[in-house]
Amino acid sequence: WGQETIKGWHKQASAIQTASQEQACSAEDLKHRAQLQNKLAGACEEMCKEVGAYPKCAQCPKFVEPDSTPGVMTWEELLEHMDNLVAWGQETIKGWHKQASAIQTASQEQACSAEDLKHRAQLQNKLAGACEEMCKEVG
Repeated sequence: WGQETIKGWHKQASAIQTASQEQACSAEDLKHRAQLQNKLAGACEEMCKEVGAYPKCAQCPKFVEPDSTPGVMTWEELLEHMDNLVAWGQETIKGWHKQASAIQTASQEQACSAEDLKHRAQLQNKLAGACEEMCKEVG
């Protein structure tokens, strides 16, 4: 019983190691393939140009077809541009709100300071007469 069980465990461990090694090799292979494709991407476009297949280079990795309507805005481009303008406008208005809020806060503080100064002067003027009278009585 014991030796057979241990042999089974060894086989299972060996299979797991082999599977993980295969996965590691596959991942490494995929990484190298991507590096090679990225290196060849420029060469692929050049070959397409040489054989007259450019700009239909769909088989080239990461190929972006050039603008088919240079200087003319398509409906899709116009709609994208309008979406960008809306987003830009919203962000700009948010900035204006923050700026206006900061200005209002500053002016409110100034108004409060002026009001406070006015009240202090009234209090001092009211107490001035009382202070003179107390000084005359004591002195």
